[in-house]
Amino acid sequence: MFLTHPLTAARVLKSAGRRQACIRTFFTPPSLPSFFSSTPEEPQTYHERKLFPYRPSQLYNIVSDVASYPKFIPYCTNTRILSRSPPGPPGSVVRMDAEMTARFMAFEASYTSHVTCDPYKFVQAVASSSSPIFKTLTTTWSSLSSDQGPTLVSLDLSFLFAHAAYAGASQMFFGQVSDMMISAFEKRCLELYGPGNR
Repeated sequence: MFLTHPLTAARVLKSAGRRQACIRTFFTPPSLPSFFSSTPEEPQTYHERKLFPYRPSQLYNIVSDVASYPKFIPYCTNTRILSRSPPGPPGSVVRMDAEMTARFMAFEASYTSHVTCDPYKFVQAVASSSSPIFKTLTTTWSSLSSDQGPTLVSLDLSFLFAHAAYAGASQMFFGQVSDMMISAFEKRCLELYGPGNR
């Protein structure tokens, strides 16, 4: 369902007991101080909204193109589609499993995501429960818009690392990676569609 929203952008960051930045990079555990010896028990959540001067179909085409993530998602170096649901009628929900690899400096890790694409509404990726990197990771891109005017894009993240070392490493990038994701998405829109209808 698409609705009209005023020209606003909001960023909300929530965490159990404290504010933290969302991290989109996953690492092989480094050697970290002893105060990282325990992991948080509750997932960290992050929510951001921003208006884009493009049609929902244009934005959906970018987010649902999982194979192209290495071209614009920060630190994503490779994606491999493992399986995909059979083609259906136009507008049908598409499901796929994808192996994603992320790298930063000397750290690199891969994980499998179950991806659900509901055309022009949302794209959601849920990390496999067998991932050695985190206990939970859910990424959801959704859009709200009228037939005319800008489209409000929402990015929702929920994650809980499996080990204290991963959680500790993530703090080194506090306040950086989440902004990079939105900026990279905006840059990708400009590359493919130009400045849009501002």
